[in-house]
Amino acid sequence: MPRPRTEFVCRECGYRNPRSLGRCPECDAWGSFEEFRLSGTPGVPPKGDGRLAVAGRPLRLAEVESADFDRLPVAMGEVARVLGGGIVKGSLTLIGGDPGVGKSTLLSQIADDVARHVGEVLYVSGEESVAQIGLRARRMGLNARDLLLLGETDADSIVETIRATRAAMAVIDSIQSVMASDVEALPGSVSQLRECAQRFLQLAKSSGIPVLLVGHVTKDGAIAGPKVLEHMVDTVLYLEGERFNQYRLLRSTKNRFGPTHEVGVFEMQPQGLVEVSNPSAVFLAERRSSAPGSVVTVAMEGTRPILHEIEALVSRSSLAMPRRTATGFDAGRLHLVTAVVGRRAGVPLYDQDVYLNVVGGLSVDEPSADLAAALAMVSSVRDHPLAPELVAVGELGLSGEVRGVGQLEQRLREAAKLGFARALVPASAVQRLPDGVVIEVVPVATLRDALRVLGL
Repeated sequence: MPRPRTEFVCRECGYRNPRSLGRCPECDAWGSFEEFRLSGTPGVPPKGDGRLAVAGRPLRLAEVESADFDRLPVAMGEVARVLGGGIVKGSLTLIGGDPGVGKSTLLSQIADDVARHVGEVLYVSGEESVAQIGLRARRMGLNARDLLLLGETDADSIVETIRATRAAMAVIDSIQSVMASDVEALPGSVSQLRECAQRFLQLAKSSGIPVLLVGHVTKDGAIAGPKVLEHMVDTVLYLEGERFNQYRLLRSTKNRFGPTHEVGVFEMQPQGLVEVSNPSAVFLAERRSSAPGSVVTVAMEGTRPILHEIEALVSRSSLAMPRRTATGFDAGRLHLVTAVVGRRAGVPLYDQDVYLNVVGGLSVDEPSADLAAALAMVSSVRDHPLAPELVAVGELGLSGEVRGVGQLEQRLREAAKLGFARALVPASAVQRLPDGVVIEVVPVATLRDALRVLGL
């Protein structure tokens, strides 16, 4: 009988080493190595290694036939947008998100939709009983006849059941609760996650059945487990949202069959997640046009332009070190914009508390919102409201210049669609705009130019 081999695997990135190390040389994590016992003969792949291709002669690129991926239709347009048109047959998709954000709710709705229009869907839960899943489904009004429920945690039993039912799609909730009986480790460990994911990947590729996995996240918001898990799957989606906010964002960070960083917007309601087809209009619905410190900008979420209202409140500080607080806006960029406003625009903020907020509970991560944030600060300091039909787009440099941003034409068309009539944009980007943009474009080269145009 071959002697078992022992290997040590980093739980953060999946790096392997025959000996345990204090610090991982791949990701620099400390104390992250776990023991992983391999049974079998060296050089012989273990059970469930996930070999998906059959050896054959290599093909020239010109000999490879291109074909469209066969997709399962999804009635929820926001989900279809993020996935690139539907769920690809034979794909393995990983969906992560904070506890209570709505992962199981969303997957229950997708499973019910596919069961109604395509065929049988197997929903497997290792965290809830079948009765609990049924209770949630009835509360949401889901009653598809072909939606099958199973409470199971053994990976091999799940794979056999999926093959036996010949389901059109399978949902595993969650990958951290499933275990392979021949792996000597606890559920959720690095070795269990990798082995179980490999078996589901092999099932999906060999049978053409798409498998959706739910993944827990760490306190930093990353998928719990080794990074190799995200490399193995075809698509990685994150469901984002604040605990006390009703809006949720479904974001793709990896997609082998469609665009990445695409975003779908939902609103959490008693019957489940409801699509928000026009998020810009929703986020601006309660905007007060006469309030100082309020400016609208257009940010790109994947290929979708979304309008955001940025609010600023600047008040005299009683502290030795004034506060700089941002909600939905990067704190580092807030400090940068504050410094540029004070140094390059002649508006001193060294003795002022600055509070910046992106309305609606969403986040703006790209630098194109710098100009709007700076204008909101100055508007608050001067107590001077800006025109309600104004939108501002541009990145600020350290010398006060307004730099160009990508996809400016799409941003301006979205702003014009919602009734905005005037746009402050980088002067360097105006010459690249095509004719026929139905909005007044005001080019500004520096932050001082923008303040001069607006009378600030």
